[in-house]
Amino acid sequence: MPRKPRFFLPNVPVHIVQRGASRAPVFFEDEDYKAYAFWMKEAAVKYNVAIHAFVLMTNHVHILLTAQSGADVSQFMQHIGRRYVPFINHKYGRSGSIWEGRFKSSLVQSDRYFLAVMRYIELNPVRANMVDHPSLYRWSSFHHNSGVKPLSFITTHPVYSALGRNTEEKIQNYLCLFERHLDTRELSAIQSAWQTGTPLGDSYFKEKVEAQLKQRVGQDYRGRPSKRGQTP
Repeated sequence: MPRKPRFFLPNVPVHIVQRGASRAPVFFEDEDYKAYAFWMKEAAVKYNVAIHAFVLMTNHVHILLTAQSGADVSQFMQHIGRRYVPFINHKYGRSGSIWEGRFKSSLVQSDRYFLAVMRYIELNPVRANMVDHPSLYRWSSFHHNSGVKPLSFITTHPVYSALGRNTEEKIQNYLCLFERHLDTRELSAIQSAWQTGTPLGDSYFKEKVEAQLKQRVGQDYRGRPSKRGQTP
């Protein structure tokens, strides 16, 4: 069976997800998270990729980014993988890939879903019942986007910039978004999009993507929902 194509467009945000093989852990201690973050930063510079949000979970990663081309996105992920996988295998006496196949991705309609995807990513540890608030989880972009600890490899997106007239106002308005969880429809739409590779947006956005790519971009996920307790 041929691989399902992944869809990319210049300067359109992409939500990337990569899981450990059989949902096995890919991070085991602080040094591992730091190593992945270092190579993520290195890859972003090398391939001119703007990272807006991320979370490194025990057995998977989420990254929201913008790139100039699909090749840049693929090379960005390959750069990280070609360094992180040998690092883990050597460190823990393993062999082979630690990932569950290729990474998954979905284009994101900026004006409608960008902030929702940021929250989806940074709330992942909360949905996994690891912490009560994203500020209590170390390995995500929340500390940067909430103004606590700047990260040099995070790039502010225009949608985030539009949250306020100055830095303080932007941060306060961003934090207000976390006073409630994502509603069920948003959560389902985001999850279905990255699982199937379908662009996340309204019908106009999807039609625009298809017109630019000159091909159909697939349908939303129609399978059974994920088991309770498993964070997407």
